[in-house]
Amino acid sequence: MFSKPSTIDIPTTPTYPKVDSELLANIRVKQIGQYITYFNHRKKGRAQNIALATEAINNHVVFPGESFSFNEVVGKRTFEKGYLPAPVIIRGKVYRDFGGGICQVSSTLFNAVDRAGVQILQRYSHSKRVPYVPPGRDAQVSWYGADFRFKNIHNQPILIRAKVYGGSLIITIHSSDVIEMKQRDIPNAPEDPIL
Repeated sequence: MFSKPSTIDIPTTPTYPKVDSELLANIRVKQIGQYITYFNHRKKGRAQNIALATEAINNHVVFPGESFSFNEVVGKRTFEKGYLPAPVIIRGKVYRDFGGGICQVSSTLFNAVDRAGVQILQRYSHSKRVPYVPPGRDAQVSWYGADFRFKNIHNQPILIRAKVYGGSLIITIHSSDVIEMKQRDIPNAPEDPIL
């Protein structure tokens, strides 16, 4: 009924990480884009959601020719992941939902990478004006709908650095010193954190 245990030889192929410490050191050399937005860090739900989404994109590397999807990198915004209900804009009206506030992260990222001269593949504005970026400079995201996507058209990898300091969200884009690009002029964000 039972046979002797047998072994199977499975050929293995080593896989190496695409990003190692040497590559990271080289692409942190030159800052090619930066954007700062402001928010009310005393609004717990929104502030926590911004911090979680910021942490998700921090230190993400986009290689030449690769695309970045905000929804893929950040993932679904759920209670289990620590996201809290906060205001969201749906069809011009404000509601509360898990992950409210993360559009500030996608909008800050959009402005930082737009300054860095990447190709914007997909971006939608909110149906109502948002106060944390100039009009028309926002990037709405939702898990079952809008995404923010861009492609690295440079000949070098780019590194996304994202950090929250109190009520400031700072995103910088870095690359190696051999990257050839011209930084775009983008309007700065308002400094009044009404949200």
